[in-house]
Amino acid sequence: MDTKELLKKVRKVEIKTKKLSNNIFGGEYHSAFKGRGMTFSEVRGYEFGDDVRTIDWNVTARYNQPFVKVFEEERELTLMLIVDISGSKFFGTESELKKNIVTEISATLAFSAIQNNDKVGLILFTDQVELYIPPSKGKTHILRIIRELIEFKPKSKKTNLSVALEFFSNVISKKSIAFILSDFVSQDYNKSLSVASKKHDITGIRIFDKFEEEIPNLGFIPMIDQETNETRFVDTSSKFVRDSFKIKSLESKGNFETIFKKNGSGTINCRTDRDYVKLLLGYFKNRG
Repeated sequence: MDTKELLKKVRKVEIKTKKLSNNIFGGEYHSAFKGRGMTFSEVRGYEFGDDVRTIDWNVTARYNQPFVKVFEEERELTLMLIVDISGSKFFGTESELKKNIVTEISATLAFSAIQNNDKVGLILFTDQVELYIPPSKGKTHILRIIRELIEFKPKSKKTNLSVALEFFSNVISKKSIAFILSDFVSQDYNKSLSVASKKHDITGIRIFDKFEEEIPNLGFIPMIDQETNETRFVDTSSKFVRDSFKIKSLESKGNFETIFKKNGSGTINCRTDRDYVKLLLGYFKNRG
């Protein structure tokens, strides 16, 4: 992809997602994710109805009239985007690849975060950590993240979420908000998620295509595993094959939800041909 085409794509994503974050998600994001606590701001004169527990007795004694302490939320947080860029991200049967939806959701979350003066960082992973961008602020920083989401070429096509979670736990010491965007086919991440979720506020966003949920009757067709490049011929006219495929899909979804909920983490299931805006907005409102 040449520079001109890349910048055009970045700008297109920026316009769409920044508008969403400004008009829809900014306030909801703030309500859903609280700061680290309340910090002292100032003292002011006591007013009727103030909690007597907030009286500053030292200042009150000095001026011989009641004063109370005023506290405000310590707002600044860190948002980490942990994004699966393995081979399966290039799958898609409708107008959108999973990769495109992941990019838009990540950009929307990032713009919502900087609107609240939070830092944003990025981890791109396959079965290894492919790229780490430390948390920072500002529009230029967010545009770099969008560029990497669009353009980055991974070394591997396989997936190992545990590797990404272990790296995340090691490099981010303070409590942060983390969104993991993946299809969560990887099965071996329970232990690493348990460790990370004890310190961080984690949400898994499962991105999937409708044909990964239920395969249609297309006859005898070749299927390519995007992560291994292995081709298998499958008889989709067989009801047994279609039912087995559906059961496996439901098991994968159930495994994802069970592991995350067991560790106190949130879950969002996002199909590529459906409106992710409603899903995110509903999730933020339920948390707020």
